[in-house]
Amino acid sequence: MSWSTHARTANPSRWQLSRQLSRRRFLGFGGGGAAAVLLGTGVFVENSVSSLPLGGADPFSLGVASGDPAPDGVVLWTRLAPEPLAADGSGGMPPRRVRVEYEVAADERFRSVVRRGRVVATPELGHSVHPEVGGLEPDRVYYYRFRVGGTLSPVGRTRTTPPVSSSPRDLNFAFASCQTWQDGFFTAYDHLAREDLDLVVHLGDYIYEHVPDPDRRGEIAESSLRAEVFDLPGYRLQYALYKSEAPLRAAHASFPWVVTMDDHDVEDDWAGDHAGTTPVPSADPVAFRRRRAAAFQAMYENLPLRSAQVPSGSHVRLHRRLPYGRLVDLTMLDTRQYRDDQPCGGGISATCTERFAANRSILGARQRAWLLSGFATSPARWQVLGNQVPIGQGDLDPGPATKVSLDPWDGYVAERNRVLGAARDLGVRNLVVITGDRHRNQAQDLRADYADPDSPTIGSEFVGTSVTTRGDGEEVDARGRLMLASNPDLKFYNARRGYVRVHVDRQRWRTDFRVLPYVTRPGAPISTRATWVVEDRRPGVQEG
Repeated sequence: MSWSTHARTANPSRWQLSRQLSRRRFLGFGGGGAAAVLLGTGVFVENSVSSLPLGGADPFSLGVASGDPAPDGVVLWTRLAPEPLAADGSGGMPPRRVRVEYEVAADERFRSVVRRGRVVATPELGHSVHPEVGGLEPDRVYYYRFRVGGTLSPVGRTRTTPPVSSSPRDLNFAFASCQTWQDGFFTAYDHLAREDLDLVVHLGDYIYEHVPDPDRRGEIAESSLRAEVFDLPGYRLQYALYKSEAPLRAAHASFPWVVTMDDHDVEDDWAGDHAGTTPVPSADPVAFRRRRAAAFQAMYENLPLRSAQVPSGSHVRLHRRLPYGRLVDLTMLDTRQYRDDQPCGGGISATCTERFAANRSILGARQRAWLLSGFATSPARWQVLGNQVPIGQGDLDPGPATKVSLDPWDGYVAERNRVLGAARDLGVRNLVVITGDRHRNQAQDLRADYADPDSPTIGSEFVGTSVTTRGDGEEVDARGRLMLASNPDLKFYNARRGYVRVHVDRQRWRTDFRVLPYVTRPGAPISTRATWVVEDRRPGVQEG
């Protein structure tokens, strides 16, 4: 029988994930080596590879995805998990290598297949596969699917980017962040999956290291999911739990994603080699590096990342640049892995002078040099930074004092001034920063030096709200009222949940803040709460 005869669509209603929890003994799958990397990313090795007897279980319960599109290709992803919430983190897979086939076609019915291949899902990488498919046409929609034995995956849709030297008419994308499972339903992704987009950017906090509270959703009551996660089986289970949400799987299957991490993908408020807010055992440096390595491996196993993002122990390279012709350069930053610890012990302060120290860095010297080199050499009309924590000042005191959170760029003032000053001095045409983390929508101007009220506006920042974190939210909360009264560069604030939709062409950037009235029960409608724009060569935000 042909693949197309039995192809399944990416309709979420047909992606019913079993929530049965198994109590199998953990099989020790951690620590994927170089051979496993090759097996999972496109090199097929025949030896010691078997087919998978399914017994009626769906190995594609976690869905399919694509990511990091290029003009000639894209990375595809799936992870085999017939029992996704098996308590040992194995996904219910046996400890052996399994052959996985994939197809890429120019049409949804797979009548015009342009690429076929075989990869191997290994226990060392959680039976995930990441084939990097090349030789595709630029700026074109493709469809893909996987097969294990006689079982087909859902069909995914992806798109390559325009040629690097071309001048595309426009780009449509959305960005999202912060999706605590127990705080609400992932309804926002149902709506996002229906948008007309070229790609999706996820800015971090894809999972939370916190345990699910069964009283918040009433769906999970197993003790295996009731402890904060520190090891690879635990992080794997968190990803499986989050991917149990059909709207999230639908959004992945609809567009290529570009992803990075923030703190909760490992631990709240971690900074470089410094643990965050969790007490022992994570406070021990060796234990924290071990925890970080487990989190990084699980992230790679469960997201559409290329081989360049394969972790090496407790290090992973997530900063990278993706051109969209000469229209946009999307520069993804990593503001967690290389930063100095938060000044003055972190938190919120109006008296911390350490935050002004010249040698304090949120990017690390090498990443900063790489970023500024991109400013100097990029031919793109729009420089877009995918950023985790707000770069613009967030004063919480309407009086003469400046009271700020020390975790965002406010804790690293000298580096902020260097980056924004370099954008000005190097002649960046249009600097736009897209940011997550804060669980609220903001539109704000970026100033070269916030200590100087006459300092020029250098760029624009759009902060996106959470998908679910902190529940339903409200129009303007108490923090928002303080910020609007204290920050003249902040033009818009909203604390509902949702995502941000962007249309950018040669003359204008348009941001639509897409919000839901509630997330604590399913089925919420979506609306555009506000639209803000940036005009070409005119830094700063304007109401649309």
